[in-house]
Amino acid sequence: MNIVERAKNIILSPKTEWPVIESESSSIQSIYTEYLVLLAAIPAIAGFIGMTLIGYSMFGVTVRTPLVAGVATLILGYALSLVMVYVIALIADALAPSFQGQKNFFNAFKLIAFSMTPGFLGGVFSLLPALAVLGLLASLYGIYLLYLGVPTLIKVPQDKAVPYTVVLVICAIVASVISGAVIAAVSSIGMH
Repeated sequence: MNIVERAKNIILSPKTEWPVIESESSSIQSIYTEYLVLLAAIPAIAGFIGMTLIGYSMFGVTVRTPLVAGVATLILGYALSLVMVYVIALIADALAPSFQGQKNFFNAFKLIAFSMTPGFLGGVFSLLPALAVLGLLASLYGIYLLYLGVPTLIKVPQDKAVPYTVVLVICAIVASVISGAVIAAVSSIGMH
């Protein structure tokens, strides 16, 4: 898998890329090793540089995360982002029959992994903490990609694609909040 081509195609021409992804018979392991481990590193490394080395300034005061807390956040955030792809894919697969879709964990995994592309790439904005909100906007495009991929990969009827996507996004937000709480707790330990 060519990571640059895949990222470009899923972002710029998702309607034609989802059927290509659906037909691929790669493995979860290969998607992790050839795609996700590289993309998930972008927000983790950019966030570390932004918050620990550059910091953010308010009223003439620059605040930086201490080095130990920054490293802990980098490692834990990176690992949890990789775990989150798998967990959200499990949820997507489990929810499929409730929306007249087909249970197929591999397709659910591909759906989640590739729809997270804009969010991972948008993590580069964390280099400058003041621009980090742009990474969040990039993640919103990932929700649209998810919606487009649902009928192709999960076989959810078009009229059920929006409710399925909404429920899945809510589950992902809850999982992200839990993940964020874990990261905050661990990084606060590193600050003391």
